[in-house]
Amino acid sequence: MIRSLLLAALWTATAAGQDLNCDMSGYKAQDGLKAQMQAGALELTWQGERREQLRASFVIHGGQPAVQELAARKTGGSWIVLGQNLTPEFEITSGVRRLSEQQMAPLRDLKVQFTPEVVEKEKWNAFWDAPLVVPGRPGTNLGLPRKPDEIRRTWAKFNATSCQVKTDGARIEVVFPGFEAGVFSGSLQYTVYRGTNLVRQEAVAKTNEPSVAYKYVSGLKGFTITDATRVVWRDTARGWQYYAFGGAVNRDPVGLQARNRLGILEANGGSLAFLPPSHKFFWSREVETNLGYVYYRKDGANTFSIGARQPDREIGAKPWGISDEVWNRRVGEARGDLNNFALYNAPPGTMQRMAVYFYLSPEDSHVTQQQVMAFTHDDVYKPLPGYKVLVSHFHFHFNEQLTDAGTVDLEPTWLSVFRQLGINMAILADFHSDSHPSDTGTLRLNEQKVYFEGCQRFSDRDMLLIPGEEPDANFGGHYMFVFPKPLFFTHVKAPAKGPEGQPFEENLSPYGKVYHTTTAPTELNLLKQENGLVWQTHPRTKGSAGYPDAVREKDFFRSDRFLGGSFQSLPVDLSQKRLCEVRCLGLLDDMNNWTGPKYMVAEGDTYMKYPDDETFPQLVVNYVKLSQVPTFDDGWTPVLAAMRAGDYFVTSGEVLLRNSGIEGSGSKRTFNAEAEWTFPPEFAELVWSDGDKVDRQVIGLSDKAPFSAQKFRVPFDATGKKWVRFAVWDSAGNGAFTQPIHLK
Repeated sequence: MIRSLLLAALWTATAAGQDLNCDMSGYKAQDGLKAQMQAGALELTWQGERREQLRASFVIHGGQPAVQELAARKTGGSWIVLGQNLTPEFEITSGVRRLSEQQMAPLRDLKVQFTPEVVEKEKWNAFWDAPLVVPGRPGTNLGLPRKPDEIRRTWAKFNATSCQVKTDGARIEVVFPGFEAGVFSGSLQYTVYRGTNLVRQEAVAKTNEPSVAYKYVSGLKGFTITDATRVVWRDTARGWQYYAFGGAVNRDPVGLQARNRLGILEANGGSLAFLPPSHKFFWSREVETNLGYVYYRKDGANTFSIGARQPDREIGAKPWGISDEVWNRRVGEARGDLNNFALYNAPPGTMQRMAVYFYLSPEDSHVTQQQVMAFTHDDVYKPLPGYKVLVSHFHFHFNEQLTDAGTVDLEPTWLSVFRQLGINMAILADFHSDSHPSDTGTLRLNEQKVYFEGCQRFSDRDMLLIPGEEPDANFGGHYMFVFPKPLFFTHVKAPAKGPEGQPFEENLSPYGKVYHTTTAPTELNLLKQENGLVWQTHPRTKGSAGYPDAVREKDFFRSDRFLGGSFQSLPVDLSQKRLCEVRCLGLLDDMNNWTGPKYMVAEGDTYMKYPDDETFPQLVVNYVKLSQVPTFDDGWTPVLAAMRAGDYFVTSGEVLLRNSGIEGSGSKRTFNAEAEWTFPPEFAELVWSDGDKVDRQVIGLSDKAPFSAQKFRVPFDATGKKWVRFAVWDSAGNGAFTQPIHLK
């Protein structure tokens, strides 16, 4: 212990005595946000959310950037030191990105030749990939089996000799060059924001190697263990837990299954919270099992580390069933530990931003927890007057679950998850891999009856369960059907037919009107006759690879019954500023250039949920313009009408659009919107197209405060423009966007 203390004292003295060479030419002093050289260190001081004073100082020691101190104080109070002599740590684990067989199947049907160019393009949209699972499940990906030497696991090294300090609006960025970790190289960056207690630590790095998929661990090491030192967190049942570092030294980071992805260090009467970005940190999965996204690691008798992490593999769903056959089918369906843990994309040359947040507070851990949770509204989709929250596309096998139980009064676990999140309306998707989706007789119709009864049973004045379906029969790729009321129908894929003489429409006791579709024209006829909507699920990836591009000229796509496509944060590329920037938003713009109004519907496309899952960060939702939730018995025509009119916006939850629209006529018009946000905002944008080229006006928001709102009035020349849309994105990568408005 004496030797460790002497070494720490020597390190501190050496670091403090070493002058840090920083380029301050990009820095501009302002009230509540200051950078200065102090005793050879770079010291940042800034004002927090409740006028707290916050401080972070940095040095370089032998090429290693270090955090000399993190401290906080209340106005007029004494400084509370939350950590000293801390070293940033990053571990990057990389593997090989492969094209999935699920993507290849629809492309083969479209006669696409798998040239190197096609593979290179399509592999970056892979969902069914697990680069760290060796050798991999046969038949899931191109080029299997995986080999152990494909996986490279490296802790970062630094060779910094200087830093750059830059003011950007109401924030200060500090950059240390000389970051190296395996196939990645770049810089280390710290950002502090006036008006919030956050410090963002991130590696900004790229690789020039092909086909890289990766994950990262990021934190700070060197915290001192004292009798009062504890890491605290809430467990998955929201009970408070703690660890006081009285145990053995850890070899690896200890992943905490912390509720809300949040750990908090108690230090000297204050607190230091640590957490990952609330949405961009998470790649798409089929279940939201809490895998432990924050960690501690006891490194020695007197020191420890904390930070954020992604584990190596999935933990499979907890299935339900009444027989070995059913149980095994449901387990096999969601065995993501074998073939679905896709990691982040790192196309060659893209600057990946691998972030972790620290939150400095002079308060105790319970107060700090409440303060941090305000960034995600306590992981609730905040109620917004005049709007109701809609989610879609969940394969819960609801009718099977009720049949298994032998009662329609079984309270499903996923329902409490939705209620806790603040969701008002949910479109389910039974008859996917469950039940008998292709049956054309009473077997399927009886299952539909149970499905409808279950949705009716658990709908109430604040929650509407809408029985949708993903039929995937004759339109190409995967797509969602939803009707304004319960509707009995069957479907088969052409050229297969139903029983001889089965009509398109019939009255059949005890179901009433029943439809039978066998071709794309009959599916479209059904949608038109019953005022249904359809949209392409997971477009341009998974089982919809190549769609809706391949059917853009078809009458069903050009029909007003074809709403557009689904929005899901897949893939995740940390070089992009927006969620699903290329695949989703790129398709939204393309569709509106091809034809009339088409929209994106935020969807989950996930399976069972439990209250101890970590669902919020892996879900994007729709705020639909409705004054109340329709009742099940009255039908949900108002929901579909609002969707068809584009009267909704898509959001991750941290950014909300209270209202939006266009005023004026002729060439001189103005887009009006009122937005609110929690994290420090990044930019707003008005996006438009002439029907061919997409362009945009970007409005920087880095000078705006967190936890605030703004009314936007963006004048634009409508001459030659076909449509416009509006979006706001924050500094953590969260955002909200409107649907395109077509101009007359």
